[in-house]
Amino acid sequence: MLTILGFAMIATFLVLIMTKKMSPIAALVLIPALFCVAVGQGAKLGDYVIDGVGNLAPTAAMLMFAIVYFGVMIDVGLFDPIVRGILRFCKADPMRIVVGTAVLAAIVSLDGDGSTTFMITVSAMYPLYKRLKMSLVVMTGVAATANGVMNTLPWGGPTARAATALKLDASEIFVPMIPALAVGLLAVFLLSYVLGLRERKRLGMLTLGEALVREPEQETVLAGAGTGASGGDRLRKGSAASGTGSADLTEDDDEEDEEEFKGLDPDRSTLRPKLYWFNAGLTIALLTAMIMELMPIPVLFLLGAALALTVNFPHMPDQRARIAAHADNVLNVSGMVFAAAVFTGVLTGTGMVENMADWVVGAVPDAMGPHMAIVTGLLSLPLTYFMSNDGFYFGVVPVLAEAGAAHGVSPLEIARASLAGQALHMSSPLVPAVYVLVGMAKVEFGDHTRFTVKWAVLTSLVVLGAGILFGTI
Repeated sequence: MLTILGFAMIATFLVLIMTKKMSPIAALVLIPALFCVAVGQGAKLGDYVIDGVGNLAPTAAMLMFAIVYFGVMIDVGLFDPIVRGILRFCKADPMRIVVGTAVLAAIVSLDGDGSTTFMITVSAMYPLYKRLKMSLVVMTGVAATANGVMNTLPWGGPTARAATALKLDASEIFVPMIPALAVGLLAVFLLSYVLGLRERKRLGMLTLGEALVREPEQETVLAGAGTGASGGDRLRKGSAASGTGSADLTEDDDEEDEEEFKGLDPDRSTLRPKLYWFNAGLTIALLTAMIMELMPIPVLFLLGAALALTVNFPHMPDQRARIAAHADNVLNVSGMVFAAAVFTGVLTGTGMVENMADWVVGAVPDAMGPHMAIVTGLLSLPLTYFMSNDGFYFGVVPVLAEAGAAHGVSPLEIARASLAGQALHMSSPLVPAVYVLVGMAKVEFGDHTRFTVKWAVLTSLVVLGAGILFGTI
């Protein structure tokens, strides 16, 4: 019964948010509360929620101060050179912009933290997507999938969990999987190329001068292929060669686009060019300390945010203004994390997760025993989406490894195969970082899910197939 109710609770949640019948926060709270009562454990709901909140509180604290920290870094202009570099590479070509999103997300993912990756990627790319009227779910989908593949780094979490659960060395799991993961990353770049071509076809061929980084009210010079054009911040669409025609984005465009694009204003009052190298050094030191695990990540971001605010904005009114400027993102993301704590608390506390895992493992036919590594890889897709990495790696993987060992399958193969589903896992409603992504990109979680899941599944299958082909699974 708990197994059926567990799957029913997850299905109900996904249907409601994908059809936009409920907001994610409301669904994350009310759906598990109702199902907790349905299984006859309503009296323990408070305990389950407190346990869930306790488990996710460090994550919420990390996200709160990470948003403030990176928000300040964006305000003071730390990432402006990155944005300008991307602009020069992309040249306002939608295909290049989407590929650039994948490359940027993959590079930043080297720090092993999804939240950081999404904050930097969205901060750099969001103004460009908005300005050129590109699909924001393309940005969130590509970023999440690229980060999912890179999330398999030994310091990213899943590999360390698999190594701990099966008492293996993380390098023995990860290093042989590098070729398969590289193929998965190439698949993400190919996907971004295809999606970029679709955006180019939808929008037409665009070109954009470097003057686009100026404030929108200033005159911007934009040129089509072989044709010059200038005027009140116009965007020329199409070219004589392509025959796509032209269209202007003039001062009549909605004011939201103008406001969003001011993030690139080189004359904004929050810029601190004299402190650029201090801020760059502080960020590098912070990321290095994270990778080396010198302190818990929430503590590092708390100290980093306090130091960044104090040095860049020594006057109290300025500090309050910066905190207020990012309060909306902080509230949205931290609220979502605590709401997710209700969902995970009930799912775990009632025993639904354990029963669901046992049912899935028991459903595997004995004839599949010799192929348990492949079975593990396939199961990693839905299971890492519907439950936390902790639940999967510490609850399910050991059982699968034990079943595989009875048929001569090495625990190393099981551990490597278990990494295949991470591209999909990063878009799971149980991953706090995904709420940073959709929140900063101003994308509905349901829209992100509908668009991303199919591509993430495909990427995960590519990783699994490559692992089989290379003989590591």
